[in-house]
Amino acid sequence: MQISIIIVNYNVRYFLEQCLVSVQAALRGIEGEIIVVDNISPDDSCEMVKNNFPEVILIENKENVGFSKANNQGVKIAKGKYVLILNPDTVVAEDTFSKILSFAGKKQNLGILGVKLVDGTGNFLPESKRGLPTPKVAFNKMFGISNPNKGKYYATHLGKDESGLVDIFVGAFMLIERTKYNKVGGFDEDYFMFGEDIDLSYKILKKGYQNYYYPNTQIIHYKGESTAKNAKYLGNFYGAMRIFYQKHFRLNKIYDLTMSLGIKFWYWVKYIQIKRPSKATVIPKNILYVGSDNSIYETLRKNYKNSKVHLFAVCETRVISRYDDLDKIENEINKKQIDEIVFDNQSNEFFKIIFYMTSLKNKGLNFKIRPKNTRFIIGSNDKDGKGEVIQLQLES
Repeated sequence: MQISIIIVNYNVRYFLEQCLVSVQAALRGIEGEIIVVDNISPDDSCEMVKNNFPEVILIENKENVGFSKANNQGVKIAKGKYVLILNPDTVVAEDTFSKILSFAGKKQNLGILGVKLVDGTGNFLPESKRGLPTPKVAFNKMFGISNPNKGKYYATHLGKDESGLVDIFVGAFMLIERTKYNKVGGFDEDYFMFGEDIDLSYKILKKGYQNYYYPNTQIIHYKGESTAKNAKYLGNFYGAMRIFYQKHFRLNKIYDLTMSLGIKFWYWVKYIQIKRPSKATVIPKNILYVGSDNSIYETLRKNYKNSKVHLFAVCETRVISRYDDLDKIENEINKKQIDEIVFDNQSNEFFKIIFYMTSLKNKGLNFKIRPKNTRFIIGSNDKDGKGEVIQLQLES
């Protein structure tokens, strides 16, 4: 078996469903398996997986064991040569797995492979590639001393479209050979959540392997979905940073005190930020439905009674390498003053949807996706906030 995809889920049922739809499409022609480890979600995530994805291997934990331990549970039963650690709030393109497996097979000393991540607005996420957060680098980042265009925290020695060596990858997407994952002990279970991806990346480097950033496929990472931004979240992050520095760096007392104060300062800055009132949901005035299902179009018109919904019909037989609709979509946006686009995955491959989102990211638009064979649309307009799921009341 070539690849095992490990997805740890907690309470993001609809994002998980969209993720699984995209993963299944990307696995076509590839020998692989999907393993979902659920940390006792209070929603109906597990029932959804059982009903809609019976071929997925589901581990239902009786308690929330955290991100590290849950991933280790998944890898323990995995059969693939490679394991892919994947967040449930992601959308992969149809070409993602074929491309990364081809690239990985050509690298003799590969440790972890990461790809280009974009958020729900189509913007590049700089954490797609990161440098090692040494105490100095982390201190400069926390206090805003380093220049983001020249700093080491986000591995800016590489452009976002340039492949090459980096130190650290985010746990939303990490491809690694299963034997190497096990050789370094997998994720350190001292980390409940956060920091474990930095720790694993660093352990791989210390074993002499090389971590590669590969930008020739891109995925959506909604970010704000997997974890609620609250005091508990900040406490987990604070604790993870402390564990990492105590484990990997021998600091003198003065520097240790300075780092401790820096982490606490960061904690309170972030705490004040998350306590600010959330942005009010803005009802779109003009929506462009990019699809070919008239029943979905009519349902959107009923759902958005105070908005004008316009139809941009696409042909379901288009191949994923063609983007000749982009100019036409831009003309529709300008002509009809569109402020939100709903992409129907039933007639638009994820590959194409991601391309459209990244191409239109600077036009002040919100994006939503209707995953194939589902009754909802989903998206996120804020990389740090919770996304939006809208149920579609389709006629039977």
